[in-house]
Amino acid sequence: MKDSILTSVILPLSLFVIMLGMGLSLVTDDFARVFRRPKAFLIGTLNQILLLPILGFGIALGLGLEPAFAVGLILIAACPGGVTSNLITHVARGDTALSISLTAVNSFITVFSIPLIVSLALATFMSGGSIQLPIIETVAKIFGITILPVSIGMLLRARAPGFAQVMEGPVRTASTALFVLIVVGIIAANIDLLRTHLPRMLGVLMLLNVSTMLLGFSMSRLGGLNLREAISITIESGIQNGTLAIVIATSLLHRGDLALPGACYGL
Repeated sequence: MKDSILTSVILPLSLFVIMLGMGLSLVTDDFARVFRRPKAFLIGTLNQILLLPILGFGIALGLGLEPAFAVGLILIAACPGGVTSNLITHVARGDTALSISLTAVNSFITVFSIPLIVSLALATFMSGGSIQLPIIETVAKIFGITILPVSIGMLLRARAPGFAQVMEGPVRTASTALFVLIVVGIIAANIDLLRTHLPRMLGVLMLLNVSTMLLGFSMSRLGGLNLREAISITIESGIQNGTLAIVIATSLLHRGDLALPGACYGL
């Protein structure tokens, strides 16, 4: 997919709005919980930051995926959990506070881990050098569309809690609408590729999703966590920030085919 208003403006703006909404729901105590309950957090972070990308590489290599699909798959695995994971954790009666803490803190960590993981994926599957990830620009852009809006949202929550509470719902609705628009646009721009690869792509993405959730649950139970904590880590491991994967693929790597796994994953 070529650069357009969708990929250069609407897409990053959508993620900014989504992360702003997350910030409006966060307080500093969400981060303090990490130190009060380090075991659950460390297991969840180990899954998201290290084991999920390893699993993504394993699936891509084991199934012999074509280069663009492999890199797109690993890009998803390298992303942190999103706001959706917090909502589903709440509905599933998991530990919502743990889910929020993992999403918030890991969003900071992945600013630096994503460029390294994606660069390794590019070197592994696209060794011809035709596509490279600009590390400094990537770190700066991920920071600008994730950490900055979260910080602004938290500041608004702290300084104007009434306003933040009123705006949290509309911001969430707006971010959902923008995300739907993005997915539709990416699919429309790459319809021929989707017709060719969609059946196999959906199967592999489902394999990634189920495998990461099984991994999260197994690690949680082996670590002696209770069921509510295990549910949270299972969902955090299985639901990644697909919007961020699409942003990196289109805005930084300028490759629409690398965004297709993220778009299908979002659906």
